[in-house]
Order: sequence, then structure tokens, then C-alpha cells
Amino acid sequence: MVLRDILYKVNIRSVIGNTDVEVKDVHIDSRKVGEGSLFIAVKGAAVDGHQFIDKAIDSGAIGIVCEEIPSAKKESIVYVQVENSAAAAGYIAHNFFDRPSEKMKLIGVTGTNGKTTIATLLYKLFTSLGNNCGLLSTVENQIGNKVIPATHTTPDAVSLNRLLRQMADEGCTHVFMEASSHAIHQHRITGLQFAGGIFSNITHDHLDYHKSFDEYIRVKKSFFDGLSSSAFAISNADDKRGMVMLQNTNAKKYYYSLKTVADFKGKILDNSLTGLLMTVNDQEVHFRLIGEFNAYNLLAVYGTAICLGEDKQEVLRCLSVLTGAEGRFDYMISPKDKVITIVDYAHTPDALSNVLATIKKLKKGFEKMITVVGCGGDRDKTKRPIMGAVACEHSDKAIFTSDNPRSEDPAQIIRDMEAGLSASAKKKYISIADRREAIKTAISLAAREDIVLIAGKGHEKYQEIKGIKNHFDDKEVVREIFEMLGR
Repeated sequence: MVLRDILYKVNIRSVIGNTDVEVKDVHIDSRKVGEGSLFIAVKGAAVDGHQFIDKAIDSGAIGIVCEEIPSAKKESIVYVQVENSAAAAGYIAHNFFDRPSEKMKLIGVTGTNGKTTIATLLYKLFTSLGNNCGLLSTVENQIGNKVIPATHTTPDAVSLNRLLRQMADEGCTHVFMEASSHAIHQHRITGLQFAGGIFSNITHDHLDYHKSFDEYIRVKKSFFDGLSSSAFAISNADDKRGMVMLQNTNAKKYYYSLKTVADFKGKILDNSLTGLLMTVNDQEVHFRLIGEFNAYNLLAVYGTAICLGEDKQEVLRCLSVLTGAEGRFDYMISPKDKVITIVDYAHTPDALSNVLATIKKLKKGFEKMITVVGCGGDRDKTKRPIMGAVACEHSDKAIFTSDNPRSEDPAQIIRDMEAGLSASAKKKYISIADRREAIKTAISLAAREDIVLIAGKGHEKYQEIKGIKNHFDDKEVVREIFEMLGR
């Protein structure tokens, strides 16, 4: 494509050179630049792309998009100075890949908890309704039945538009994607045309990145502020920021709720290990998913399907047989002693509290509740003491262990978690830094029909320690320990 055409909507400050030049590819990673590429120098959290402009030119870049034009310029190169390189990358990538989001119904899901389950359920639902769908999630990306491993909750702008282009080429009519707060703030979704947006909830998370809770809320809200009048926006009316999220949106507003009047109203009639019995807009349905948090997820999915013009009865019929995303309330029961283990991605205080509250409601009354929990390294430290306190408050026994310590000392992370404990809570926990040993100890301590929650990693198949990703799958470890202990 011609450079001039792919600069549509970009906020340009100045241009040096001829924008009629042909662009063969677009990159924000200088290592991927080849002959005829356009290189966009983005200022990231850790690395500034402006440092790699010369490298990109040496690799064959014909144009540079940047916030600061280098003092030493090369004559044959086109320099485009922009207000914000990250925002420019969103528009440029969308234009370069021929505006793929406009060729499908693209639905974005944002919020602290529930994004993956909502996006996955939507993908499964619309596929079962006979549509060719795409999925962009924390667990995996899918184009039809083809699985592409996910590296981030939301890919960078160029990778994202490349994926959307593939989805359009392969005939996807609907695409469901998670929109993380990082992705919104870093302009990874800038330029995309969303047919709809969903808000699940907002709680304490990512304060290492956003610095304040108000800033975190503002970033999430900006996603809805950017929706067009032809789009729809669905929000959780039971979340205290549910109304605020849609305050300034031009999109058509809808709400879902378990507790108040809403467009999509649910009521839980029964919640057990066999699933949820609910009324949805006065229609009684049994779902395979478990827990109040999944009742909210199901209402969000139902509402989205109705907004997209699907038949109410058919939607409920298909939804009733669906299972959730991997690593979200995944439970296994040991063959002999019927010890129940639940593997869940809960890695925020609110998510952990929700899972433990759900388990408490499922208990018959006599079973012990043992929780294995850790916190990620190089991430929001302020939630660590709260996570520790929540685990002890709602469990008979808590075992603090490693999650993904990354570059941090696992023992220090555990000490940070311990800082939130009261005197009585300190009597209820032990610390075992080795995650496998922690899981083994929890299952060993469990008597017949006791419940063991293993929180924090869910679907992940690795543990990141000192920059190295080692294979580690909580579910796999549980199965091995059941067998080893003869449980």
C-alpha cells in the first residue's frame, strides 16, 4: 500500500520526504523490519523504539513514523512525525491490513474479572449457532477451528490487525476479544471498529501499571467512550461503576443484573456442583457453569447475543450445554477419597474472594476448605497482603506458595502476602515456596470429600522463574499427586 493512504486518521505533526512511496509491511519491532517496511518507533514502558531507527533503516525500512525526528536524517527515507506513535501504530496497522474490523462484528470485553470466560463463551455460542468465529483471549486465539497460542491478553496493534486480517480472509463473521486495560492505555486497539463492548466488573488490579484506581477506571471507561453510535454497550448494573462506564458513550446502552431491574435480568434458583439453575428474563434454564460470578458472565453473553440479533430461545438452548474457559473453576475429583480440587485463574483479591464464596455455597457443611495461593512477581505488590488475608479468611487452611515469581525472590513475595494477616489468620496458614510441594501438601492434608482450591495460574502451562518459563500445569500436577498418593 501507499504510505499516504495508510496515514488516514493519524495525528501528523510534520513530514519529511515523499508519502507516495509503497509500503510492503509495517512493524513496531525493528528485528522484524525488511526491505520496503515502515517502522513505527513506539515509546514502550521498558524500551523506546526511537533507539532502533537506524537499525530499522539498515534492515531496509523506507519510512519511519516517530514522535521525534532524528537529527541525522537519511535522504531516501520518509520521516513522519506524529503526536503519539502508539496511537499512530493502531491507525496505520488497521489501514495497512485494509480495515479488517469493519468486515466483521468485533466485540470487545473489558473488566477486571470474567473477560476470558465471557469472550470464550461468546465464541463457543456463536460457533454453535452456525457462525464462523474468531477469538482473541488470554488462553488462546482461534480462527474458526484453528488454534493460535496467545502471548498477551491483547496482542500489539500490528499483530492484532494481522490476526484480524487473517480472520476476515478466512470468512469470520464474528470476533470476540478481551480488551485489557494495558491494551487500551497502550493504544493496541486504537483504530478498530467495534460493533459492541461489554463491561464485566472492576476491582483492585494492575496498580503497578496504572498507579491509581481512578486511573485504572478512567482507562477502562475510555474504551466505551470511543464506541460509535452504531455500536452497543452492555454493562453490569450490579457493579458500583457499571453506570459510570457507559456515562459518555455514544453506543446504545444495555445493562445486565442479578439484583436490580435491567434489560437482561437473572435470578439464581440453585447453585451446585452440577451447575446453575437460573431464570433469565423469566425463562428457567439450567447451565453447566457454576457460581454467582458465572451467572453474571452468562447474562453478559446472553445480552450480547440478543444485541447481535440472535433468537432468545436458541441462545439459551445453546448456552445451557456450554462449558467455560480452561482454568476457570476447573474441578477434578480424586477416584478413591473423592477429594475435590478446583484449579482457577483467580489472581486478584476480588476473583479469589468470589471463587471461595462460590465454593462455600457448594459445601454440604462438613468439608474442610484448603487454599493454595501465590502472587506474581514484578506485578502489583499492593494486592499481595489482601490476597493473603482473603485466602485465610475464607479457608480452613491456606498454603502460600509461588505463582510466577519472575525476577523476584519467591520468599519475599510470600512475606508480602503474610503482611496482611491478623493474629488469628497467622494460625491458619503455612508457606511452601515450591508450588508442586504446596499442591502435594494440600492434597495430603485433605480428608475424604474435602475441597482444595489451587488459585492463580489456571490455564497456564508454565511457571516463570528468573526469566525462564518452566513447564508447569496445575491440573497435570494434581492428577500426578492423586495417583502418587493413591487418593
